[in-house]
Amino acid sequence: MKKLAILPLIALWVSPVWAETPEDVAAAALEAAPIWDGHNDVPIQLRARFGNEINAFDFEDTSGTGETHPEGRTMHTDLVRLREGKVGAQWWSVYVSASLSEPEAVQAVVEQIDVTKRLIERYPNDLALALTADDVVAAMDGGKIASLLGMEGGHSIGSSLAVLRQTYDLGARYMTLTHSKNTPWADSATDTPEHGGLTEFGKDIVREMNRIGMLVDLSHVSEDAMNDALDVAKAPVIFSHSSARAINGHARNVPDDVLRRLPQNGGIIMVTAVPGFLSEPARKWNAGRSAEEARLKALWQGQPEAVEAGLVLWDQENPLPTADIGDMADHIDHVRSIAGVASIGIGGDYDGIPFAPDGLEDVSTYPALFKELARRGYTQNELEQISFGNMMRVMRAAEAYKLSVADQPPIETRIP
Repeated sequence: MKKLAILPLIALWVSPVWAETPEDVAAAALEAAPIWDGHNDVPIQLRARFGNEINAFDFEDTSGTGETHPEGRTMHTDLVRLREGKVGAQWWSVYVSASLSEPEAVQAVVEQIDVTKRLIERYPNDLALALTADDVVAAMDGGKIASLLGMEGGHSIGSSLAVLRQTYDLGARYMTLTHSKNTPWADSATDTPEHGGLTEFGKDIVREMNRIGMLVDLSHVSEDAMNDALDVAKAPVIFSHSSARAINGHARNVPDDVLRRLPQNGGIIMVTAVPGFLSEPARKWNAGRSAEEARLKALWQGQPEAVEAGLVLWDQENPLPTADIGDMADHIDHVRSIAGVASIGIGGDYDGIPFAPDGLEDVSTYPALFKELARRGYTQNELEQISFGNMMRVMRAAEAYKLSVADQPPIETRIP
């Protein structure tokens, strides 16, 4: 009896030594399954800061790039910080402005594919172009960051299925159907609806993307377009960088009714680090500032100095609410509650945002997010799904669907 009575005391004494801390759980998960990030905008930084002249660009360390930006912003990404952040695979966004005409956008996206490939080729010991799921595995097994290309905005194909197929041949493996503006065949989340979602040609684009094995990315599209794409899609979709609209009402975020459809489709939402999409107070601050700017412009027509002075005063009186790690974790919690862990990924949008949440300042900080998730009770297996496994499953499913319809001819449209 004495020995049995002592056992609980011994267990209490040794259990703190044996217990895994959140740091342990997060570190083990990221060691086993490094992060596959859904969206990084380094390519547009190369265009905006350097005009795509990168032979002298140092991607090992971009901490000194503030001088290359008119507002002094330092880039969020470099090889050192990607390694610190435990990033094993990266979707690089070959974004071009939605304000370009379609012919201009087609040229620009080819230029962005080119500069991204050249960046990857300049660092063969650190980066490897990945066109398939097997390529991702091979790159990571070789100690390199698997580098994939994603087009952000359907304007980049010039409303042409032929251009879509050719960008796939150039290496693009996902396309976001719209960016900030509507295309002639799809409604954007942040533009006045024109089509009620996708046109019939827009649905054909989704079908052709499925047929060739290109992932359909539904970030940036309207809720109707999300549902239309899910109605048509035969392969899993992704949201490469979006968060939950129930937590933050921004139109760029995904509503619960769409989240509920993801398990059946097999798709994922890669929760983003954009502060205005995470923090509801920050979203309302942005709306309030836009309203104040419009008021000042109406009040001081033809007097831009007065407008600018008024905005400075408004900013001083209305500090921007911050977002932090907890806010991003709240969105992940919400997606899990609606769609399950298998529907979650990570899509930071670093170098596509002017600033990041507190504690998530750049790509090196991802381990802190995973530590917070572990603190909230996520298991190592769940963290491995979020960091890497879910994205791998989606890509393999898209490739499997491509193989299953290999005998189907391309969808054709008559050239005028």
